[in-house]
Amino acid sequence: MTGHVDPTRERFAEFADLPRTGPIQMLNLVRLRGRAAYEDGREATGLEAYSTYGREAAPVFHRVGGRQVWIGKFEQTLIGPEDERWDLVFVAEYPSADAFIEMVRDPAYREAVKHRQAAVEDSRLIRLSPRSPGGRFGEE
Repeated sequence: MTGHVDPTRERFAEFADLPRTGPIQMLNLVRLRGRAAYEDGREATGLEAYSTYGREAAPVFHRVGGRQVWIGKFEQTLIGPEDERWDLVFVAEYPSADAFIEMVRDPAYREAVKHRQAAVEDSRLIRLSPRSPGGRFGEE
C-alpha cells in the first residue's frame, strides 16, 4: 500500500477554493520511514530526513507567518485502525490559506520538501478553521 505523502492536484485545487482569509490550522499526522528513500540514494533515517526538512523549511514557514501551536506524542489509537500509529503529531497555524499557498510555492520550500518526501511513509494533513472551545465536548 502506498502512503499519502503529497496532495493531489485535485485536492490542492479544492484547498485553494476554500475561503482564503483568516487563520487556518493544519493538523499534521506523520508516519516516518525507518530509512529515508532519497532518489539520489543518500543514507539517512526517516527522522533525520524529516529534521532536515524542518530545518530547511523553517525560514519560509516563519516568513509567511506560520507557527506551531500544538504538538503531542502519539500513544495509542483508541478508536480507529489498531495498526495506525503516528511518529509526529502537531498543529501548524498560518495567518491565511494564502500564506500556506505562498509557502508551498516558495522555491526554497520546494527544495526542502524533497527531505519530507524521502522521510514520510504516510501522513495526513487536515485543514481546520480555528474556533474557541465551548463548555462541552465538540462545542464552540
